Amino acid sequence: QVTGYLDDCTCDVETIDAFNNYKLFPRLNKLLESDYFRYYKVNLNKPCPFWNDSSHCGKRDCAVKPCPSNEVPDGIRAGSYKYSEEANNLAEECEEAERLGAVDGSLSEETQAAVVRWTRHDDSSDSFCEADDIHSPDAEYVDLLLNPERYTGYKGPDAWKVWNSIYEENCFKPQSVKRPLAPGRGESFIHLAKSLGNLCVEKRAFYRLISGLHASINVHLSARYLLQDTWSEKKWGPNVTEFQQRFDEVLTRGEGPRRLKNLYFLYLIELRALSKALPFFERPGFQLYTGNKIHDAEIKTLLLEILHLAKSFPLHFDEKSFFAGNKKEAAKLKEEFRLHFKNISRIMDCVGCFKCRLWGKLQTQGLGTALKILFSENLIEKIPESGPSYGFQLTRQEIVALFNAFGRLVSDSSFSSVLYMLY
Repeated sequence: QVTGYLDDCTCDVETIDAFNNYKLFPRLNKLLESDYFRYYKVNLNKPCPFWNDSSHCGKRDCAVKPCPSNEVPDGIRAGSYKYSEEANNLAEECEEAERLGAVDGSLSEETQAAVVRWTRHDDSSDSFCEADDIHSPDAEYVDLLLNPERYTGYKGPDAWKVWNSIYEENCFKPQSVKRPLAPGRGESFIHLAKSLGNLCVEKRAFYRLISGLHASINVHLSARYLLQDTWSEKKWGPNVTEFQQRFDEVLTRGEGPRRLKNLYFLYLIELRALSKALPFFERPGFQLYTGNKIHDAEIKTLLLEILHLAKSFPLHFDEKSFFAGNKKEAAKLKEEFRLHFKNISRIMDCVGCFKCRLWGKLQTQGLGTALKILFSENLIEKIPESGPSYGFQLTRQEIVALFNAFGRLVSDSSFSSVLYMLY
């Protein structure tokens, strides 16, 4: 079983496991079962922007079952913030918008289109993800509890092509490494991982985040494997052989434990982001609105309990080690970091299995939101206790993705421990 300290950190696996399994796991599971966090709006029909491929996985378990509109709580569908302090100023803001809207009539169509592009650019300038347009006719609500992440049978050249693109084209890596991933048993990962010592801490971290995300997906597929498939019954459970092939130290030539440590590194990054986001969620005017006032208040209380617990973790990752050198070079590297990750989020539209695409999009948006939080510390510190937080904002999509993505990692820690015990 993987143990010991993580690279570039002061934290060890044992501390994370104890904190996760006994304190965080039960609380976060309860939160993710609530209406606010179980419904996620996603467009699974966007074309792949990188290569022409309209093929999709034909297996039954690759399919995603969208929610009928009447099953999604009214408050979520309406996008209302009825209980927030911001709503008190809504009428004034609408009047202001109408006055500003009247000016638009005097603008040429070309100028109006430019304004729309500027607005989109401003909205995306701090984003690490290519977010779906939730107002698109193709965007649908999905109940995450009814569409769990598990093994679907999606594998082979199509799946390898996606990971090839992620690792080879979008990861910072030593120039000497030309093809870090190829179809087969995956030994080519080893040469890349051993070359990471030559990279700066930011580039090492980027690679380890992607490797950790990959490991997280593989842990889930191993823990929730299709063991029996008949017309009368499907049986899902842990597949130790699958887990060994991906993570056993001998079978992977020492690479498996490193992959799992990268998963723990990803856990630390997202845990740190949750602790940093506390001031945003702690404002009295912020509510997790579904339309059920009593339940919404209870869920916010649970959310704040989890965030305070995250803040109490004794060995947080120190993100101040990122982009700490020459300001000009640091800014350039930070932007490169952001654009690399944004590209990876776009690759998720190339995944042929719809259920894999759903969870890939959610987890990349969740990690992207975590990075947005970590790199917006100055803005978060300036958030007023009441009123709108214009400098820093999170959409409902980002919030749902952030906590569900972290929920995958919280489960992974428990799953990997169980799978090791079954060896």
